[in-house]
Amino acid sequence: MEIQEFQQQMQALYGEADRKRGIDATVAWLAEELGELAQAVRKGTPAKQLHELGDVLAWIASLANQLELDLESAAQRFKLSCPKCSQLPCKCGA
Repeated sequence: MEIQEFQQQMQALYGEADRKRGIDATVAWLAEELGELAQAVRKGTPAKQLHELGDVLAWIASLANQLELDLESAAQRFKLSCPKCSQLPCKCGA
């Protein structure tokens, strides 16, 4: 699935509920899911890690939708090289 397709799917699945919840609550849920991902990375199975990565991606897409921003456009800044040092691979350690 492409990034734009995923973002559209999250909009179709959860867009109305996300708007009702609001941006502040979405950021809080994203932070919670990121914590769950960190725990899965430390102590979880690959299946649990994959599950939590999916949850984090879904919340990021939710936030982008509420902010009316395109994740594909956000990803473009990393398309060719590191956005800080313009090197591939990164030389600045960003």
